[in-house]
Amino acid sequence: MGRAFEFRKARKMKRWSAMSKAFTRIGKDIVMAVKEGGPDPASNSRLRAVIQNAKAVNMPKDNVERAIKKASDKGQGDYKEVLFEGYAQHGIAVLIETATDNNTRTVANVRSYFNKCDGSLGTSGSVVFMFDHTCNFKIKGDTLDLEELELELIDYGVEEIFEDTDEDADGNELTSIMIYAPFESFGNIQSYLESHNIEIISSGFERIPQVTKTLTADQVKDVEKLIEKLEEDDDVQNVYHTMEESAE
Repeated sequence: MGRAFEFRKARKMKRWSAMSKAFTRIGKDIVMAVKEGGPDPASNSRLRAVIQNAKAVNMPKDNVERAIKKASDKGQGDYKEVLFEGYAQHGIAVLIETATDNNTRTVANVRSYFNKCDGSLGTSGSVVFMFDHTCNFKIKGDTLDLEELELELIDYGVEEIFEDTDEDADGNELTSIMIYAPFESFGNIQSYLESHNIEIISSGFERIPQVTKTLTADQVKDVEKLIEKLEEDDDVQNVYHTMEESAE
């Protein structure tokens, strides 16, 4: 298996860990999607993707509809996507994706987290080159042939495709298929899956570190202090780093 498989394996139990945080993130994604392409999912592919993600984390339909209506209001402010880069202790590169309606506040908060955890906030371009910007799709795979699908999607830029397993609320194992490709391939792959009536469970973007660094248990704790502070901030959407992660 490739890097995307290992990355997914290590992170899938950690992402969206707090339901309230997941809802907050999706609420912002809805606002940005509506501002960009309008409130109709039929003509707004980005909004369709966000609604799929909302379903994947069991966000109530009423919440989604309220968020779309609120985002359509002319008085609703917009969120700007801002990327922050820096270093945690022990030479670990950290990349932070934020969605903010007050950049001054977000900059001050992110800088304070780095300072409190003996890290350093870097300049634009200082660490982003260490990560591959990818898109991903989680699809229902009950009736699909993995090898045939991979052959079909090679021309669409797909670099990695593999089976993934999760458990439902009753502990039953659910099998799906994960697809990884470069960031710019998102639209073409989404169109292919929709036109072939392949159900998309969720989709999104991730930044996969090209090289990771193994730390001691004590060093891991140092880095995790910073990551936790960042992930608790309401403006932060995702945090990526070059520390080797365990799937345990």
